[in-house]
Amino acid sequence: MADTQNNSVAFVATEVIPESPPPARETGLVKWMRENLFSTIPNGILTILSLYVIYLALAAILPWIFNGVWTTSSLAECREVLQGKTGACFSVLTERWNQLIYGFKYPVEEYWRPNLAFVLLLVAIAPVLFFDLPRKLLMFTAVYPFVAFWLIWGGTIMAPIVAFLGVVAGGVVFQKFGKSTFAIGFFGGILAAFVVWGIGGALIPEGASENALLPAVPSRDLGGFMLNLMLGVTCVSLSIPLGIALALGRQSDMPLIKGICVVFIEFVRGVPLITLLFVASVMLAYFFPPDSTVDLFLRVVIMITMFSAAYIAEVIRGGLAALPKGQYEAADSLGLDYPQAMRLIILPQALKISIPGIVNVAVGLFKDTTLVSVISMFDLVGMIRGPVLASTEWNGVYWELLGFAAFLFFVVCYGISQYSQWLERRLATGHK
Repeated sequence: MADTQNNSVAFVATEVIPESPPPARETGLVKWMRENLFSTIPNGILTILSLYVIYLALAAILPWIFNGVWTTSSLAECREVLQGKTGACFSVLTERWNQLIYGFKYPVEEYWRPNLAFVLLLVAIAPVLFFDLPRKLLMFTAVYPFVAFWLIWGGTIMAPIVAFLGVVAGGVVFQKFGKSTFAIGFFGGILAAFVVWGIGGALIPEGASENALLPAVPSRDLGGFMLNLMLGVTCVSLSIPLGIALALGRQSDMPLIKGICVVFIEFVRGVPLITLLFVASVMLAYFFPPDSTVDLFLRVVIMITMFSAAYIAEVIRGGLAALPKGQYEAADSLGLDYPQAMRLIILPQALKISIPGIVNVAVGLFKDTTLVSVISMFDLVGMIRGPVLASTEWNGVYWELLGFAAFLFFVVCYGISQYSQWLERRLATGHK
């Protein structure tokens, strides 16, 4: 019995058995393809067909791109270089890039001004987009619009100063009336700012532009993708606060304020933007004092802002309606008045819910800035359809120019979309 016990083999493991690697089909690229591309027989067939279509598209596009010509001065020279081969004539981009970006009338020696304004724009919007940055940077954000106005348009520095005074006057009106009637205070501030900005040229002494530090550039000389960026940034920045005011006004208990907001929103949403642009070009000047010269750019900004604000108002109204009634009751229980409740409790939550809708309107608005070409403002698409294609050297070049325009708009719109997704994750907008 003793020998049997000494020669027995232990049947309990004293060490952890090493983990075996997962099967090849359950890890890495093979797993992803099996789950996403070939999970079922119909999905596998669709995947194969899609890959075949992609192959056909790339087989036609890639040779056209890689055989492209960049150094000629006309379409005829491009065709001579290609000698019947498939290839793009990218020379139109190298020859006319400055017109596509800045327009054909903006002074070449002044290109540094919009370039500097664009760099300062990135600095100005940084504390707004990324709220971890020091709040002191918002002081530059508040001053930036007037600095950019002076840089791009030039002329006397009195113009941005008068515009700044108009915005300050609007802030005073808001502070004075906003505590009792939020909507009246906000609309009064916006109205005062626009009136002073719009007729500010009449307040500038004659001959002041002759001693200006920067040469004046008329709005008619602005063009290219620079004009699209200016309209997009300006109108989005103005339409968001105006849309908030309209959404709150539509929910107001004051019948007059509610009626005005409802009529405004429903009318603007029922009218095409191109119609409003024609109104801005032809009729809007008659609504200002007769001696004032209201710039076409300002008139277009007013109309596009009104158009997008109506849509943003409905998006924000949906966010307000999504909040439970208990949030309003919680604000009342804390003794907060209406502006405090909106600013501290209601609007932060409603705006978080409304982020996807606001971004959708902003992306659509930026793309709709190309419609200004119908009122003789030479934005990027207007430059392509007008001066570039009208020239004898490049008449017949379409895909290269339109592809370049599509690429620029895609970069901006995709950047806006990715930022909104990051912001949603950061603010944890999902409700579980």
